Amino acid sequence: MATLPSIILHAGKETSLQRFHPWVFSGAIKKIEEGIQEGDIVAVYTNRREFLGIGHYQPGSIAVRIFSFEEIEPDYAFWKSRVQRAVDYRREQGFLDTPDTDVYRLIFAEGDNLPGLIVDVYGNTAVLQAHNVGMFHVRQQIAQALIEVYDGTLTAVYDKSAETLPGKGTEHGQNGYLIGETAVPHVVTENGNKFLVDWVTGQKTGFFIDQRENRELLARYSKGKTVLNTFCYTGGFSIYALNAGAKVVHSVDVSKKAIVLTEQNAELNHGQDRHEAFALDTFDFMKGREDFYDVIVLDPPAFAKSQKVRHNALMGYKRLNADAIAKIKPGGIIFTFSCSGVVDKYLFQSTVMAAAIEAGRNVKVMHHLSQPADHPISIFHPEGEYLKGLVLYVE
Repeated sequence: MATLPSIILHAGKETSLQRFHPWVFSGAIKKIEEGIQEGDIVAVYTNRREFLGIGHYQPGSIAVRIFSFEEIEPDYAFWKSRVQRAVDYRREQGFLDTPDTDVYRLIFAEGDNLPGLIVDVYGNTAVLQAHNVGMFHVRQQIAQALIEVYDGTLTAVYDKSAETLPGKGTEHGQNGYLIGETAVPHVVTENGNKFLVDWVTGQKTGFFIDQRENRELLARYSKGKTVLNTFCYTGGFSIYALNAGAKVVHSVDVSKKAIVLTEQNAELNHGQDRHEAFALDTFDFMKGREDFYDVIVLDPPAFAKSQKVRHNALMGYKRLNADAIAKIKPGGIIFTFSCSGVVDKYLFQSTVMAAAIEAGRNVKVMHHLSQPADHPISIFHPEGEYLKGLVLYVE
């Protein structure tokens, strides 16, 4: 194995890595070998030169993200083996070769021992996002591995890393196809529901895959109901509600482009006669709409992406939930979510409780919600559990 440039930790700072947590914080580092550049593959050692792991170096608070705790050769065979393991796991979970669902997450960063890498599958196309420069450097190898592991059923790989690369990486990031090409918007199927996905111009990789099971749960409560889907993006929850027989569905998002796709998705699923979409701010839309909705979905973007703004985010979650709890019909159901990594599920529930107190109504928790199995959480990396949600019954 080729000798990798090394990073030495301060004495006593190796404990988390010995417990297989994949992050090395900058404050734990005693010495960085001269010449190490952003995105380089490095070997991390204890103060006594004991091997700890191999990962990508990135200037910043999290300086190294470990992708192997074994002394391996980080060559094409290694990356292909990691892709194969991710595919095998999804096959075991039933995501491959399923006629009514052809959209799922294939690689979920630390959850698949590939920190900094996201890969989503949309039918015959994989969309890749590198969140660090190291993974961006090996994107061609990842793309080739995807094609080989899928053995013909995957024909295109699109790189959408320009928006997600940190620091200097943005200078080199230009979105485009690494292999093949697929016209967008592209129709995918999720639990029998049809969606148009545009990974070229859409948010994230084009679709919010992590809400699949929660959308299916919403369908159970939607028949004959009046449903409001806020922060709807391309209407995921709206389409499930329509196809489940909702009486009326209103979709709200501040993005006019998202609303256009939502309307197209409603038409694609033959539900446009019971659906109306609004390109408005959610808080403005909610004014004067007391006792109109039986079901409300609150699925905002991440209000907090760092600890510095967590307090303001919590105030935002409280205001949003208090407004919905106050205005929903008696006996109404609220699906409320947070995807902010710095807000854990206990803090989120406490914030929703504070909102219920402010609204002055009795609220029961019907379900605790999280991300689906194709977004696996490594037991060594609890930070991977980012999506949390509650289903509330409001009396």
